[in-house]
Amino acid sequence: MWPFKKKRIYLDYASAPPVLPEAERAMRDATKIIGNPGAIHADGVAAMRALEGARERIAAELEVKPREIIFTSGLTESNNIAIVGFARAFKFLRSDLKNPQGRTLENSHWIVSSIEHSSVLDCFGEIERVGGTVTHIDPDEHGVIHAERLEHALRPETVFVSIGWANNELGTIQPLAKITQVLRTHEKAHKTRVTLHTDAGQAPLYLPTTAHTLGPDLISIGGNKLYGPHGVGALYIGSRLVSVDIARILHGGPQERGLRPGTESVALALGFAAAYEHVATMREREAKRLRQLRDAFARDLQHAIPEMMINGDLRHVLPHMLNLSIPHISSEYVVLALDSAGISMSTKSACREGEESRSHVVHALGGPKWRAENTLRFSLGAETTAQHIARTVAALATIVHRSAKG
Repeated sequence: MWPFKKKRIYLDYASAPPVLPEAERAMRDATKIIGNPGAIHADGVAAMRALEGARERIAAELEVKPREIIFTSGLTESNNIAIVGFARAFKFLRSDLKNPQGRTLENSHWIVSSIEHSSVLDCFGEIERVGGTVTHIDPDEHGVIHAERLEHALRPETVFVSIGWANNELGTIQPLAKITQVLRTHEKAHKTRVTLHTDAGQAPLYLPTTAHTLGPDLISIGGNKLYGPHGVGALYIGSRLVSVDIARILHGGPQERGLRPGTESVALALGFAAAYEHVATMREREAKRLRQLRDAFARDLQHAIPEMMINGDLRHVLPHMLNLSIPHISSEYVVLALDSAGISMSTKSACREGEESRSHVVHALGGPKWRAENTLRFSLGAETTAQHIARTVAALATIVHRSAKG
């Protein structure tokens, strides 16, 4: 079913799961397509037909229209196009072509949760730098962004909100439907419009992804989080947004509605579509299996290492993720020690490894200082077994106890 056959124990699926054979096959077959999708000759038409087929398949998984999907190079670019592109539309909007609120960037208000991925938070840093007002809202002690906190942060001049569907470090699933409801109520009260963006990341692996049920106007997804190839992602742009709402952040050709210029990779798009379709067929079964493994993992670790602290409420976390903190031991040391034992895992988001010592996500939860500094993120996946979990518990307990003895 999942023929990867890794010799090591791999518990870093949240960073990069292996590529599915179905996706590899789709990309190999795509090498027979030699045309540029932008060309008007027969080979170009064939390439465009294949690209649009991939777009249609991904749109079908999101239950949206194909024209509402643009291909990108991955989650980071999708987030940048959604957030920075929206901000640029405010900053450079001509006076004779105003947005529905008639506002410019300098008198607009933006909201982002404080536990987002760096590719989201850094975009909001840029918005602040060029004149926008940004409010960061914190989660509760379990990592949940409550709709009530968002409601209190909203202002009449609020134009954009970004809250990830499931946090990339904790796996905490956010109440997007309630958040959308709060925003729609606010819109009616103030006769305005607030655009909602979500970094969906790997949530589609284990959660049904229906755009209209979730409610966001902009949804970022990445192929490499869904057992697909690296270097490809997509951005859903809902029908509430018109052409002037997002300005291009790259310049060049008219590809992808002019928002992502450059020759599209047909092979990557087809690999992405194949992976997305396959994980959707396994979603419910894998979620149940991994939740049982993860919960047993947490119980066994808590028994072996009583002083550890689990970050997040496992009842509201993606089924494959376990984030924990252990006092008096460096998380980097643990990662390297487990690596020597043949076990791969991480301290936090792979994009933040090697940077600041503490996790900004876990720091937002509160608690003792060591909680944010000594975080460990385990993420299970296709090949994870009960034997892998038992070996990891034993290895981690040994590492911690040896460290305590000095």
